[in-house]
Amino acid sequence: MNTKLLSYVVKTSLFLPFLWDRFWAFFYKKSMGSCGKNVMLKPATSVFKGIENFYIASDVRIARYAVIYSTVAKVYIGSKVGIAPHLKIITGNHNFQSVGHFMFDGNYSKNKSDDRDVIIEGDSWLGINVTLLSGVTIGRGSCIAAGAVVTKSMPRYSIIGGVPAKVLKFRFTPEQIIEHEKILYPESERMSLEDIMNERNNLKFCNQTRSYFYDQSNNIRYTEQM
Repeated sequence: MNTKLLSYVVKTSLFLPFLWDRFWAFFYKKSMGSCGKNVMLKPATSVFKGIENFYIASDVRIARYAVIYSTVAKVYIGSKVGIAPHLKIITGNHNFQSVGHFMFDGNYSKNKSDDRDVIIEGDSWLGINVTLLSGVTIGRGSCIAAGAVVTKSMPRYSIIGGVPAKVLKFRFTPEQIIEHEKILYPESERMSLEDIMNERNNLKFCNQTRSYFYDQSNNIRYTEQM
């Protein structure tokens, strides 16, 4: 068979899913709790449940074969986030502690703690086949290695990997973070040296960092720069 004809057939096979994704992405974005500009989705090859609970800022790319289940809790993705194929986000857990019920049946009430928000702060990169489980927050500027299963929250500017995932190292020194954020973020959104050291020493979010996301009623505050 003619090589040029084969090449044309291959290119056509790639173009049709592109059109299909563009068509459905419009409706998916409109159905979200909030969606910014320049957001790339691949609905034709992904599974999104509870899309009304998705809050996505601008400049976000979610590659093919993503699976995001968020039927009760919410998913927040900040700006400038790149996500490789086969992302998995599950905001809920099954109640496996109900006496006298088969877990398969699912006809019993869940605990409030079974469904918790998942947050990906801005300027983050997630490698292929990353899994984020219920209640996880990924700190701003973080990188997650391929195949990681993240079961707990991670501080900002961390490099994360493993099963279960842990902080492998940090992208920048504290002084580099100060300079980095001075260039990219308004003063109100920058971390202080104290914030950075608190996060690194405790390997968890300090109260001041948490207050960036939550109001006094412990409800999350969505912003474009998140």
